[in-house]
Amino acid sequence: MTEKKFNQKLFTRNFTFLILGQVSSLIGNFSLKFALSMYILEQTGSASVFAGLLAAAMLPTILLSPFGGILADRANRRNIMVALDFLSGLSVLIAGFAVPSEHDIFAIGTLLLILSVLGAFESPTVQACIPQMLSGDNLIKGNAIVSQVASIASLITPFLGSIFYTVLGIRPVFYTTSICFFVTAFLECFILLDHKKSQSKIKLSSVIKEEFSVSMHFLCRQQPGILKLLLLAALVSLFVTGTAVIGFPYLVRTILGLSSNHYGIAESAMGIASVSGSLLVVLLAKKIHSRHLCIVLISFGICLVPCGIAFILPLSTFPRYLILLIMFCTCQLGCSMFSTYAVSLIQSKTPEHLMGKVMSYVFTLSMCAQPAGQVIYGALFDHFSDNVYFVLIPSGLLICLIGLLSRHFLD
Repeated sequence: MTEKKFNQKLFTRNFTFLILGQVSSLIGNFSLKFALSMYILEQTGSASVFAGLLAAAMLPTILLSPFGGILADRANRRNIMVALDFLSGLSVLIAGFAVPSEHDIFAIGTLLLILSVLGAFESPTVQACIPQMLSGDNLIKGNAIVSQVASIASLITPFLGSIFYTVLGIRPVFYTTSICFFVTAFLECFILLDHKKSQSKIKLSSVIKEEFSVSMHFLCRQQPGILKLLLLAALVSLFVTGTAVIGFPYLVRTILGLSSNHYGIAESAMGIASVSGSLLVVLLAKKIHSRHLCIVLISFGICLVPCGIAFILPLSTFPRYLILLIMFCTCQLGCSMFSTYAVSLIQSKTPEHLMGKVMSYVFTLSMCAQPAGQVIYGALFDHFSDNVYFVLIPSGLLICLIGLLSRHFLD
């Protein structure tokens, strides 16, 4: 039996095991992500190759997330999470034996594709579990805690990962990550959630058609505000992914020529900013409204302008590094506030029987623009490697314009 939703206790049995599993999973995920970023950039020295691999790896998640949402609403969510985390650990372990080798970039690309397929089914399942465990004010607090766990993991792993990767190399990171996934699967075995098996035998094609019809009617007719928020997030993610995910490591490692330790410190600082952002959502939960999200977007755009100016002024490497660090940390704080509040808002307006599907659309729509952003910005940073301000400043101004135009869009 699942715990009753009127229970005001935040750290219930289910939620505690979910958080512990997320801690282990995220530590492994972030460690692997950091190590692979450093490894690919060191092997190729190209932002385009780096961006291309990340973009290709995201396509399965974009295409399959809606089906992951259908599965999350029709199957036992606990069993789905256990199976997917076990398969993730097994995939990383096998990849560890293939890297480094003469075909290591191919092996890394294959691993990223496999993890993307598994993530397409796991992400909406995890998000659908939270409102099944919590309700009311605890739902916002629970999402904030999940966000904080992710932020703390991103705070710890880059700094430790930079030392671990520099001293021991890439292969031990694979083995450690696989252990983290296996631990997560073990912890998730203790989660107890209600699940009612469907008694009717319906063709798979009919199930998919019916589920998509019901969920799209809900988004387009009953809650168009949610759809507006998703479309805005998808548009902004093109710029956020391009500048933060591709641009920031490329600027630090390739343009400025700094070590992986410098990048690790920067990632840890951004983790602190992300934790601060989710804490602010908890503190200001009753004062934040959807229309305030445009301020976050404008702030993000403003922060990119000084980053570009830093490469125009005759500054040395370290001052430029500090400017990038401060501005991108500010961006991370805003992005954390945006995502935490937006997810809680969507969950609070979505009925439980549609939760998996709607949350899958959250991931699908928000990620649709990311591969395009990664490829576009990878090419832009390669082309303007001697004048990166031609990329940063126009991007910042364009995001500010989107933020200004979204004021009435979010009312």
